[in-house]
Formats: sequence, structure tokens, C-alpha cells
Amino acid sequence: MMPSSIEWTDETWNPVTGCSRVSPGCDNCYMFAMYPRLRAMGVTGYEHTPNQVRLLPERLQHPMSWKKPRIVFVNSMSDLFHSEVPYSFILDVFKVMEESARERGHVFQVLTKRPGRAVGWWEQHKALFDGIWPENVWIGTSVENQKYAPRLTVLERLPAPVRFVSAEPLLERIDLTPWLKRGAVQWVIVGGESGFGARPMNTDWACDLRDQSINASVAFFLKQLGGVRNKRGGDKAVIEDKVWREMPIGGINT
Repeated sequence: MMPSSIEWTDETWNPVTGCSRVSPGCDNCYMFAMYPRLRAMGVTGYEHTPNQVRLLPERLQHPMSWKKPRIVFVNSMSDLFHSEVPYSFILDVFKVMEESARERGHVFQVLTKRPGRAVGWWEQHKALFDGIWPENVWIGTSVENQKYAPRLTVLERLPAPVRFVSAEPLLERIDLTPWLKRGAVQWVIVGGESGFGARPMNTDWACDLRDQSINASVAFFLKQLGGVRNKRGGDKAVIEDKVWREMPIGGINT
């Protein structure tokens, strides 16, 4: 594992690789472009095609090897709650995350486009956690357009201390006010699409979500404006002469 270039995290951890497209936000997903490169480099875990989900139990203990507390994005190359990831393996991942909080002080960010499966998993396993969601595990879902905003209604059924929404790629103006006002999420991430074939993001859409977040006292993080000018995906994410890098709790990259 290496430090992440994703602006809102410190590290990525991929005990699962491979995924499948479920909504328009997946159309140009970087994962599908990165797979052939990683396979060509001989990186373990990427020998198969990107739409084949693969479990990598040998990676489960990686967070325990990191001595300094880190913010960790779980499965940047997959979705922990993909239908092909067994509930038993998800439990193994959660056990490591819980242990890592005690022993290493890590915080984990789980982002899914399948919040319904996350709820199903939690309902079956919450007794193992005495009904208390691990305090160091943040859970989020992707909302790229208004059609998928109801994913937040499902997400808020999870009793995580931090629930978040990733509006990246932001494909249209979105109204999240109903969910923000009732505390469904504590963090809003916005980003334009980057790379070849990137669909442009109107900065007015980002400003609108920033204003919605401010009005609801929710942390707002502008990751990138998008486009093709930066191969790493990042850019000077400035709207109205300000860089927005708010976090729900704690700090980042410290």
C-alpha cells in the first residue's frame, strides 16, 4: 500500500478488487482504466478482469502494520458491499477496522453505491457489535445526480458516527437539503469528473451544494473541479476564491 493521491484520505486499502457498474457515475470509473496498468506491472490482485470481484484475505492485516494513525479509504478499487463479497468477508474487514482503532488509531472511510446491502449486512451482524457501529468507521454513498439522492435515505439507517455523501462525478445540480437538514450525513464531498471523456461539472452546481451544506452546518469538501489537465485527477479546487477542505471530525494528512 502507498499513500493515496485522493485528497480526502491518507491511505487506500483494498482487501477486495474488481467491481461492476451500477449507475451513471460509474461510466468512466478510474478503476477500469487502472486495472490493465496494475496487471502489466505485475501487482498482485489484478490478474483478472476489472469486472471480476476478487477477495484478497492476505491484505486484511495491512492496516495493523501502519504504526502512525491514518485515515484509510477502504476499497478504492472495489465496493465492500458488492453482491459478490460474502457477508462473512465483510465481517472480517470490520473486525480488522475495529481492532485497528484500538491498536493503531486508524479511521476508515467506506464508500458504497450499494447502501441497501450495507444495511442488510448490519441488520444481520449488529449483535456482534452490541448494536453499536464501530466509531472509527465512516460510511458513505455516492450520489452523482438527483435520481440517486434517495440512496441517502437508505444510508441513514446505519448508526455510524459519520455518514457522508460523495457527489463525484457531479453530473447535474442536486438538491440534498431534505437529507442534510435532518442529519442524514455529516460530510459532503464534491468533485468533477477527470480523465479521458470527462463529463464537465458546472461550478454553480458545486457552489449550490456548498451553500446547502453551510445552511445545514454540514462539513463540505471540494475535491476537484475535474477535466483532463491533471493526470493524478486533482486540481486547484477553488470556488469563489476559496479552497474548501472541511472534514467532519479530526484532521487529515497530519
